Parts: sequence; C-alpha cells; structure tokens
Amino acid sequence: MKVCALICFSITFADTMMKFACFETIVEMVYKHAVPKPKDQCSKPLQLAVSFAGGYIAGVLCAAVSHPADNLVSFLNNAKGATVADAITTIGLWGLFTRGLPLRIIMVGTLTGAQWATYDAFKVFVGLPTTGGVSSSCHAATTFHRVDHEKQN
Repeated sequence: MKVCALICFSITFADTMMKFACFETIVEMVYKHAVPKPKDQCSKPLQLAVSFAGGYIAGVLCAAVSHPADNLVSFLNNAKGATVADAITTIGLWGLFTRGLPLRIIMVGTLTGAQWATYDAFKVFVGLPTTGGVSSSCHAATTFHRVDHEKQN
C-alpha cells in the first residue's frame, strides 16, 4: 500500500507541475504564432478561447506524463497483492503508456482547459488581464512604479 501512496503522490505532483509549467508558455506561443494581432487588440472572448486552448494542450501533456503511473496504480489496486513487476508483466511496458490514453487525453485536456478558462474568466470579471504577456496598462503601471521608486532612492 505504501507503493500505491507514493505513486499517487508522484502522479498528482507530475500532473500539477506539468499543467503549471506548460500553460503560460503555450498561451504565449499561441499569441505569438497563431493569433494575427497583439493580445491587447484581441476581444475578451478570444483571449478566453486562447486560455482554454492553452489549458487543453497543457492537459494533454499532463495526461501523457502521468498516464503510465496512473495505469500502474489502477492495476495494483485491482490486483490485490500484485507488485510493480506483475503489472509490467501483465500490462506490458507499452501498455502502461498507451492503454486508455486517448480517453484520458480527452478527459484531462477538457478539464484542464476548463480550469484555466475559468481562472482567466474570473480575472476578466475582476478587471485583471488574462494570461499571456503583460498588457500595455500593466506595463505602464509597472514602469511608473519603477520610475517612482528610482526617484525616491
């Protein structure tokens, strides 16, 4: 049971780190390579669509990274007394990586995309910029604060 707990922890850690590590970079790349105008000129619905797409892609990567360990945990929970070696023998190394992966990609990708879109929708609701670079108003405020700070020193 300790092995299952350790694997579950590693799955959760890998999921979360992959989502956070990829999302911002993916959104930046979408704005840079796929959206024909600067983010500041995009409508809020388009910005939220970019957030969903970035979240979906991050979810796909997350699913691919954590899937083998999730298959392993599922096998160990269903086959009482089985070991990791039993799982690899029964499912096969290729099976650990591929069995059920398409459905997991759809599920995790959609959920992650929805989570990030909800996050950015809340930011829009409270008047903050969406993910993906610094908007000109935020950049101006940062520059003003930096200049004001330098004057004080």
